[in-house]
Amino acid sequence: MTTTTKPATLAELKASGWVSKTVKREIYDNFISMLSRGDELFPGIVGYDDTVIPEINLALIAQHDMLFLGEKGQAKSRLMRALVRFLDDEIPYLDIPGASVHDDPYKPITRAGKQVLATTAEDDVPIAWWQRSERYAERLAPGTKFADIIGEIDPSKLAAGTSMSAEEALHFGLIPRMHRGIFAVNELPELDELVQVGLFNILEERDVQIRGYPINFDIDVLILFSANPATYNRSGKVIPQLKDRIGSVIHTHYPRERELGIQIMEQEAGLDLDGEFPVAVPYFMREIIEQMSIVARASKYIDQQSGVSARFSIANYRTMVASARHRGVILGEKPAVPRISDLGHLYSSALGKLELDMMGSHQMSERQVLDAILAEAIRTVFEEYVDRHGLEQISEIFSQGVKIEVGDMLPSEHYAQRLTRVPPAWEKAFEVNASSEAAMRASCVEFILAGLYASDRISRAQHRGRIVYEIK
Repeated sequence: MTTTTKPATLAELKASGWVSKTVKREIYDNFISMLSRGDELFPGIVGYDDTVIPEINLALIAQHDMLFLGEKGQAKSRLMRALVRFLDDEIPYLDIPGASVHDDPYKPITRAGKQVLATTAEDDVPIAWWQRSERYAERLAPGTKFADIIGEIDPSKLAAGTSMSAEEALHFGLIPRMHRGIFAVNELPELDELVQVGLFNILEERDVQIRGYPINFDIDVLILFSANPATYNRSGKVIPQLKDRIGSVIHTHYPRERELGIQIMEQEAGLDLDGEFPVAVPYFMREIIEQMSIVARASKYIDQQSGVSARFSIANYRTMVASARHRGVILGEKPAVPRISDLGHLYSSALGKLELDMMGSHQMSERQVLDAILAEAIRTVFEEYVDRHGLEQISEIFSQGVKIEVGDMLPSEHYAQRLTRVPPAWEKAFEVNASSEAAMRASCVEFILAGLYASDRISRAQHRGRIVYEIK
């Protein structure tokens, strides 16, 4: 709710007509309003229009607590944070000095809040306003203690003479502090069992117990969880009572189409390709980067229970662009155009994001696995272009003894000069990205050469960052 002059007392709040709602009802009302207007509900979320988002919509209408279940890098945390947009811009609360709970001015749950209403005239009950952005809290499960999210006895208050049986002796955790807001737990199966029991009690009864002292709070909170299927479905990781109380399970997934993966990759990378040293990225280079993730997600060498995050593509894309821009700055090429040889720098951005399957990798090193993934990605994309442009003719060039040297720091003009001495059939290579610019044509050259090599049609020799392709 927003007004020109916000009510500052309980009397003014009542006169304004403000209506108290539960947080789930508040989200429901705002969601239904946006849905009926045809508003964009989840801006920036790509590839979930027909799968994940409809399930979230139903859960919001059903006013359920939710679990987002999926492998890493499937936007689970982003989806949870996106639900904040369905909260009101701000809501009123009792402005009590030292209070850690944002009490509803009409229905306080704390002893202090109830006492203020019972002993103070409405014209003197102060009201403050809680902003939407402050009504969301998130916690990563590993290392989280009961006191962090539920609460604990405050020793300093006991030392000051407060009775242990008094509500004032308690230090509230994140969930009580998020009363009338949203609380999210990432990696639920890693949460200590004692904390899971505390969450079960909140989901079931909406109250808490701290060290045996029952607090009959009617806690109003939307609780969200995220988890990986491999650990969530493992026996004993999540107590059955807690699973049973979660209203809706939302299953996420990786992009179903490569084009959607590329869209996500570019959106999340957030790179400025213009500026003083611009970069022009051929679409086939985008395809190769995303295809690497697709290959890795099906590879027997990768631990598929861990998954391959979208961050794998994003980081590799940024490294590829950085390598091209680095060359552009040094050689004065504008725009710089990424080449296959730039992908030789992906070890730094890729290796930490892949977990090897020790049974399937057969003692292969991480670099060897990445090389195999890259080679398969290049071969897959290349074969699609071969079908489109008939590039197999180019492999015949090498039977005439032609050798072509490439490298990430070679000037684009080097390629143009080298190709003046090969047959006209090579012009077919430039159909994959029609351009007269030397840098773009150099990228096309490397793509075709790498594709011919990956499909076992020519050989290559590598030395000090440079690669020479020739007939096998």
